[in-house]
Amino acid sequence: MRNVQLLRALFAAVAALMITFSSDHSAPVGLSVFSGFVLVTALIQVLAAWLVLPAGSRWPQVLLAAFGIIAGMASGVPAWRSDDLFFVVVSAWAIVTGGVELLAGIRARRTADPLARDAITIGALGILLGVVLLLIPAGFVQEYTIDKAGTFLLSGIILGVGMFGGYAAIVAVFLGIAGLTPKRADAVAAAAAPHAAVGAHTATATDTDQSAASAERGGER
Repeated sequence: MRNVQLLRALFAAVAALMITFSSDHSAPVGLSVFSGFVLVTALIQVLAAWLVLPAGSRWPQVLLAAFGIIAGMASGVPAWRSDDLFFVVVSAWAIVTGGVELLAGIRARRTADPLARDAITIGALGILLGVVLLLIPAGFVQEYTIDKAGTFLLSGIILGVGMFGGYAAIVAVFLGIAGLTPKRADAVAAAAAPHAAVGAHTATATDTDQSAASAERGGER
């Protein structure tokens, strides 16, 4: 699953950079970035369910991919891209997928899965994003002035798109670190490998000695 985490981190970083370095935080820009992000993430999750995960543990990735495809398709229609659609689609996607990932992480924690903590954290971040977006009024508009710089306009959609960009940046950093950090299972397997090799060598030597002793007793007879 490390490769899956790193791929998710990569595309989350791309989404964060696109929003951060764009001077336009309007609904069309935010929804276009969001659409690409969730559709690519859904593709990664489908591939993970198909190629990486064993049978019986694929349902979280399948559900996440399904919700991502629905949200990506809804936000991918240019004529529908409005402030209201941004808040409805992104907040609904964040809460639903965050809940699925959080639940999957809690269930995985019972089986001592080393990836459980990562799933719980990402799920909680998604729910937090959805709640924050619900608290931002879509029609909010506020002028503010900076000395020697001029008067600027702060709106609800600017805040919403910025929050999504911040979420993507946090997810990118967290999953990147998680993907590059050896998990406990890997460490245990690496530590057990030399002992297993020694045990196998000892067992082979013991079998050889026993065979030699048996042959010697047979010769004496």
